[in-house]
Amino acid sequence: MSELSDFVEDVIEDGRGGTTATGKDAPDSGALARGRRVVLGIVAGAALMAVGGLLATTLVKSPAQAAAETGPPAQGALTAEVERRVLAETVVMRGTVVADQSVEVAPQPRSVDGAGTPVVTKLPLKTGDAVAAGQLLAEVSGRPVFTLKGTLPVYRDLKPGATGDDVAQLQQALRELGHGTGSDRKGSFGPGTKAALAARYRAIGYDPLPAVADGGEGIKAAQDAVRSAEWALEDAEGSRGGKATTSGATAQPGTATGGTEGKPGSGTAADATGSTGTTGSTGTADGGKASGTDGGSGRTVSRARQALTDARAKLAAAEAADGPVLPASETVFLGSFPARVSGIGARIGSAVSGPILTLSAGELVVEAYLKDDKKQLLHAGMPVVISSEVAGTDVRGKVALVAAERSTGQPAGQQPDQNGQGGSQGGSQSGSQGKSAGADLGYRMVVRADQPLPAGFAGQDVRLTIESAATDGEALVVPVTAVSATAEGRTVVAAVAADGTQRRIEVRTGTSGDGYVAVAPVQADSLAAGTRVVIGAAPKGNAQ
Repeated sequence: MSELSDFVEDVIEDGRGGTTATGKDAPDSGALARGRRVVLGIVAGAALMAVGGLLATTLVKSPAQAAAETGPPAQGALTAEVERRVLAETVVMRGTVVADQSVEVAPQPRSVDGAGTPVVTKLPLKTGDAVAAGQLLAEVSGRPVFTLKGTLPVYRDLKPGATGDDVAQLQQALRELGHGTGSDRKGSFGPGTKAALAARYRAIGYDPLPAVADGGEGIKAAQDAVRSAEWALEDAEGSRGGKATTSGATAQPGTATGGTEGKPGSGTAADATGSTGTTGSTGTADGGKASGTDGGSGRTVSRARQALTDARAKLAAAEAADGPVLPASETVFLGSFPARVSGIGARIGSAVSGPILTLSAGELVVEAYLKDDKKQLLHAGMPVVISSEVAGTDVRGKVALVAAERSTGQPAGQQPDQNGQGGSQGGSQSGSQGKSAGADLGYRMVVRADQPLPAGFAGQDVRLTIESAATDGEALVVPVTAVSATAEGRTVVAAVAADGTQRRIEVRTGTSGDGYVAVAPVQADSLAAGTRVVIGAAPKGNAQ
């Protein structure tokens, strides 16, 4: 290298001399330039060779060096701080926001002579419409189907004279709509309830069906019977003061004959003569007055009075039974209003072969279905956080129901009512609606919010975070990996001192959740919040 340096210096010196010559050395300048380029090329090549050598020494390693560099590093302790807080074990799952009550309206009108298959003749609502109490929902074969407020499903036609809780519910619903029920007792379908029901039908533009479909013939016959009984009693009483005759004698004015003109059916002539039709005793005429006993006439009057009492009782019964009837097919009871039309299943002119529409009512709740493992963890009363990703809102609530039996069918279709049973009103009320055959959904769980859910939550798929267990107040909490068992069976954590030394502290474990467990030291004050405990191993230099 020293010789190369000397050569370079000579060439450079010669080049300087050539440039200072007066011109006679000018022909040698081209040779000097070529010499300089050669020298620069040699220098550059040498530099490249030096760099290549350095790179080779870093990339090319011996097997021993490679094994040493890829071996595991020395191990250290990975630690975490002991915390003091409330620890909750949570179960996270999805649920759907639905209405608390959903009812399928499937009317089955009473058959009428000459009537064919029931058809939908009016359908004034559409999906999403609000529904108020007393409102017309549909018309089937010319008869209305309307709503009333109540929680007891309709299961029979309500007629005058009926009694029961369903009658009391009807009375309350009619009063809330402004139709007073008069002096009727609670739960008794009397004259006041008749008038109120008739007024509700008139308000929606229809006439109610009669409870007794005889065109009023029953009441007319009962009234005629009362009139006849009244005349018979008058005849019997009048005969006691008239002139008695012997057998075959002509009756005097005031005495009863086979029938009094204008008073048909009296039939008490024999009782007004000297002989009675029951005892055969005979009296004698004396000055137009009966000289014998009047015992027969007394019995006749008594019997006439009893006949009149019976006739009046039958008339009262006929009048009590007469009046409007509320068919089960013409009303739908909902627990709260306003309700919503959640589905339409028919159109005008179509035959009624199933539900014609579905109503949703009540507050919004969250419905979810549990598998066996989660059902064992959850029960009514547990706190829940309802999270809507769409609205970006969290709402607190509680588990209201965990069904004891598995459910099948559509998870977000027809909803069971508060008793876990499905409901279909305005039809046969079989009590088994809503449990249609289908896939095994699991155990139905209902979550009710502490405050009513916003209407915008309806139909949303939301996240449920359920606290299945929690500590009673604040507790010392460590990661689950900090707890270990000794050969003696003691449960311990390894506390790390400031100088890095470790000591085992025996603890009792409690509630666990989200990767943490509550611990209580066996020896009081041996473990405190802020103490670092070993939770695993980490490479030296990375221990925390």
